[in-house]
Amino acid sequence: MILSRLTETLRLHRRASLDDLATALQAAPEAVEAMLATLERKGRIRRLPAGSSCGKSCCACDPKRLQIYEWVDAPDVRHTA
Repeated sequence: MILSRLTETLRLHRRASLDDLATALQAAPEAVEAMLATLERKGRIRRLPAGSSCGKSCCACDPKRLQIYEWVDAPDVRHTA
């Protein structure tokens, strides 16, 4: 259930930090990080390089310390007859 909430949160926001995701899910960052690793292995998300922006306009975070994850849209697969 928490994995589906994590997936929906990232799909909705497109990009989020580990801390923001942990707060949104009311879970420990270590638990969320394990789920993110699963989604990353499946190709559903990607971890962005250090220094990437979380997409928010605030400047309260140190970008060098943030772990930012981004939702990866599945390719549009259409079969034609």
